[in-house]
Amino acid sequence: MKGMVKTVLPLALVFAFCLAGGAEAGRIEAGKTFLRQMQKRDSVLIADQLEYGFRMDNVAAGTKLMLPDYREGFIDSVSVLTAWRLDTLKLAKKTGIANISGSVLITSFDEGRYSLPDIRVLRIMPDGQADTLIFKGQELDVRTMPVDTAVFKPHDIRGQIRYPLTFSEILPYILAFQLLAALAVLIWALAVSRKKLGAEAGGAVKDPPYIVALRQLDKFRGNKYWAPDKQKFFYSGVTDVLREYIAARFGVSAMEMTTAEIFEGLKDKEIAPELMEEARELFLMSDLVKFAKMTVSDEDNVKAVPSAVRFVTATWKAEEEKEGGNVL
Repeated sequence: MKGMVKTVLPLALVFAFCLAGGAEAGRIEAGKTFLRQMQKRDSVLIADQLEYGFRMDNVAAGTKLMLPDYREGFIDSVSVLTAWRLDTLKLAKKTGIANISGSVLITSFDEGRYSLPDIRVLRIMPDGQADTLIFKGQELDVRTMPVDTAVFKPHDIRGQIRYPLTFSEILPYILAFQLLAALAVLIWALAVSRKKLGAEAGGAVKDPPYIVALRQLDKFRGNKYWAPDKQKFFYSGVTDVLREYIAARFGVSAMEMTTAEIFEGLKDKEIAPELMEEARELFLMSDLVKFAKMTVSDEDNVKAVPSAVRFVTATWKAEEEKEGGNVL
């Protein structure tokens, strides 16, 4: 008998399957093996897989079993595909006695009739008594598909068979189309409703430009954008807020202008010279960061947002005072 393969039986009992050798104990004819096809048909064809194994009844708890090592197969032309698999068929919880089965998966790729070997299982009882159970092997008849060469004619590969569509197959697509159509109608209705509400509220008062500008500048407070890799975003954001404010407040198309063009357009506006110069320096600093990739110090970064806020608040207050004077 070859070496033994180690496997653990999934039972409440404790069964050990150890690698071991040595002389056989008393031999006991334990019945026949079983040979079951995994594919349900009348004959075994080449490459079919079969379960080859044994069954033991009334196995006491604590029994140790040693099984043949079939890792290298057992006869030519028959291959063993898996290690031993042990299953508990029945278990008495009170006594711990169980019925078990063990099997391996085999196959053959050659036509012929083969005698499968007996399965020898060394059993060691809980009291230490040992014996060898012999399960008689069976005949395996492997066949191939017969071909009558006298009448056989090769044919081309047939095209894919197309079956007619049924209503149950089409129904999900119909429901999906209806759902999409309903969503489209709902979106259209919401758009029309919003447009109508916007038209009715056409006279609603919008926030003045300085409120919008101050609210946007507040997002750039703090030092979270002062890192060298974020300064371009920081200065572009601050100056873009001022461009929008200048366009709304003074009617200068600042969004499409260069720095020089913006301040050329502002020179005839009533803006204090020192305020104009401070804003110009902020725009020039932004141009150097964006186009010359200059890195600005934290000292200069601190001044950016306050300079923009001063420009907005000073020009807004001047406008308010002017409008208030005209009212008076």
